[in-house]
Amino acid sequence: MIITVIAILIAVLIIIVVTNIGNNSSGNNKKPHTYEPWVIEAPEKRAGRRGEHIATEIIKGVLREGDYLFTNISVSYDGKRTELDNVVVNKYGVFIFEVKNYKGQLYGNEDDYNWGKYKDDGYGNTFVKEVKNPVKQVKRQIYILAKYLEGYNVWVEGYVILIRSNSPVQSTYILQSVEDIDRAIHTFKRNHLSRDTVESIKKMLV
Repeated sequence: MIITVIAILIAVLIIIVVTNIGNNSSGNNKKPHTYEPWVIEAPEKRAGRRGEHIATEIIKGVLREGDYLFTNISVSYDGKRTELDNVVVNKYGVFIFEVKNYKGQLYGNEDDYNWGKYKDDGYGNTFVKEVKNPVKQVKRQIYILAKYLEGYNVWVEGYVILIRSNSPVQSTYILQSVEDIDRAIHTFKRNHLSRDTVESIKKMLV
């Protein structure tokens, strides 16, 4: 009798262990997504393109019904031309996302034309290089795109995504997480665009 009870208990324990292993190997116990800054590694020569691809995929991940994403488009106004990495259009407005994948420590102020980039080669040597200030860039892009779309009376907003989260400044133009992107493109501010207006703007950006 005792042997039978022990055998039953062992069988129950085996079932519990196997069930737990199965649950852990499935997707049921995955940690919920936390909105942390993104950091990637990429060869320096391809870092810019790689950063743009990463940012595009991140933006796609927060899109909802009625959101439209345009990538790598060119617009011009009064002889001024600009390249836009990512533009989202929806009922909340028009949003530009300028992407940078600068590797190294950045120094500068929000209104500087250029920032300093300090990079250590791992052998005790530090290299200094000037890079474009993306906040300055996105402000220019906002102006040109707003003028390009001025017939629709749209307030264009623009943001910067620094893939390596190494901004030297605190700025409302610089987004730090996926949650920031989601909030930026899904909050009513100065715009509340009709479906017809969204469709018309889409045609202007294709």
